[in-house]
Amino acid sequence: MYAVIATGGKQYRVAEGALLRVERLPGDPGSEIAFDQVLFVGGDDTPRIGRPRVEGVSVTGEIVAQGKAGKVLVFKKKRRKGYQKRRGHRQLFTEVRITKIQA
Repeated sequence: MYAVIATGGKQYRVAEGALLRVERLPGDPGSEIAFDQVLFVGGDDTPRIGRPRVEGVSVTGEIVAQGKAGKVLVFKKKRRKGYQKRRGHRQLFTEVRITKIQA
């Protein structure tokens, strides 16, 4: 069985036991988190499509880690003008292991 969930403005296809990196969510490693925006459930029986969400379905997971992704460098330059600007950014993420799909 698998599901499509929405979190952090993105959609993810998940199954039980899957390890997933999502936008930063509040919580400590080891705590449980529930995703209630389930858009699609498929697998064993007839697929259920939400309009916009599937009612009565929830996906639970366990927070494995909180962290920062690798640095992304942003470099701006205008030729022949002496203008150069360099900025860096590290995106925060939460690593989640999907434990249960309650359908």
